Amino acid sequence: MNDWTAPSRIALDGSSLTLRDIVRLARPEEARPPVAAVLDPAAARAAEASVGLRDRLMAERRPIYGVTTGFGDSVTNQISPERAAQLQHNLIRYHLNGVGPNAPADVVRATLLIRANCLALGNSGIRPLVVDRLLAHLNADILPLVPERGSLGASGDLVPLCYVAATLLGDGDAQVGKHVLPVAEAQREAGIAPVALEAKEGLALINGTSFTTAFAVLAAHDAAGIATAAEIVTAFVSEALLGNASHFAEFLHRAKPHPGQVASAAHLRRLLAGSRLSTTYEEILAEAGRLVGRDFRELEVRIQDHYSVRCAPQVIGVLRDTLSWVEPWLTTEVNASTDNPLFSVDEERPHHGGNFYAGHVGQAMDSLKTATANIADLLDRQLALIIDPKFSGGLPANLVPPELSAEAGLHHGFKGMQIAASAVTAEALKTALPATVFSRSTEAHNQDKVSMATTAARDARTVNELTGQVAAIALLAAAQALDLRGLDRAAPRTRAVHALIRAHAPYADRDRRMDQDIAAVARLISDGSLARAAGTADEREPHAAAS
Repeated sequence: MNDWTAPSRIALDGSSLTLRDIVRLARPEEARPPVAAVLDPAAARAAEASVGLRDRLMAERRPIYGVTTGFGDSVTNQISPERAAQLQHNLIRYHLNGVGPNAPADVVRATLLIRANCLALGNSGIRPLVVDRLLAHLNADILPLVPERGSLGASGDLVPLCYVAATLLGDGDAQVGKHVLPVAEAQREAGIAPVALEAKEGLALINGTSFTTAFAVLAAHDAAGIATAAEIVTAFVSEALLGNASHFAEFLHRAKPHPGQVASAAHLRRLLAGSRLSTTYEEILAEAGRLVGRDFRELEVRIQDHYSVRCAPQVIGVLRDTLSWVEPWLTTEVNASTDNPLFSVDEERPHHGGNFYAGHVGQAMDSLKTATANIADLLDRQLALIIDPKFSGGLPANLVPPELSAEAGLHHGFKGMQIAASAVTAEALKTALPATVFSRSTEAHNQDKVSMATTAARDARTVNELTGQVAAIALLAAAQALDLRGLDRAAPRTRAVHALIRAHAPYADRDRRMDQDIAAVARLISDGSLARAAGTADEREPHAAAS
């Protein structure tokens, strides 16, 4: 779907929000036209019905968790309906204890949108007015300052979502454009009135997986971009090594038809089409000739490339196939009632359960970050091949230009870049350690099994960032290698990407600092420019099953 034809309004009904919608709204700089979110009228009616049931049940003075009882292990403390509203305000106050850096703006926008959509299902006993007010802050880009750390990913994202709830009350500070303002001041300027919470409404706002899932949705989107970048790097490296393009033949990958592997090999065939640097098995045979009149010889050319090039589709394909099930899982999560208790209007009763448990999101993110970290390792190994003259097939050591021979021994080219790539790769691999196995019993052993999904999702974001930096270093080195090989013989698509890289990072004709080059190329990966230059931009879109 072309962004120019995308709707400018997203009507939230609790069941049809797409991952693409979330990314478009969370990153308005990528959305054309700008997007706003509103509550679907049918969703508003469903929410009103659940509020009516909530009030009828309260009037019977029965214990309902978090409505007329305390929270967590304090569930045995029943209060009167007359004190229910005050309980909600106290709930917000005692969870305002997050630590660490504040979440970036795109994560906060995604959080607000996902939370509103979960409440739009009409199961949570919260007034449409509160959901509308949540969306008003989102559309006005009044973004709560939400510390990243403090959620166990079970009983919901209690701590981070309390900062969202406090914003609706007019408390705390918010990011508005480039400025941090008191929320009350930002609300006055935008004409938004603060909310006075009723029974259950504080719990409905905070007792869900929306903060975790916001990180996860954006991480999945960015991981798809990493997969595309890895294929572009592999094409560059294959050409730089005068590699065997037959490794990506359709027959070979149809013989082991994992969809991601098949797709990755097809992308590599397109990227290498028209190359006069890469070769084929048949061309290698023609050059090598036949073994005639003797029993042994040592070939001067390899008929197989190293695993990091030859097996690239098998590695990148794992990430693509991981995304094929991660995205549907996340689509389910963002279109679900993830709080507790839920109100069944048809049955005229509340249901107490654990939909706040983010187990699916945690498993998805632990798997995603492992697949992505393997990409970092793959590209680090590819970089080693083109840097080291023992493996590069005639390229100068560390890609130092031969025109510097008069200054031999003074220049070290990409030696430092390889060191940096190795360090960043090691950090990505370390961060890929699964988080979800580190459940901690807490809150008087009421929360005795928790998902740790928030940590897993934040880690997935970090692994994406690290892998993008490794890809940027590998691209810069491979671009240098193509310059040394003869850029005019490279494939048209790799030449187009090379031109984009050179517009931001010049040829290294001598030793110089390259940190700014890495940052510039990493941005080209993250914002999709690299994929567009290669003609593979559509590959960054969510899989059909999730869109």
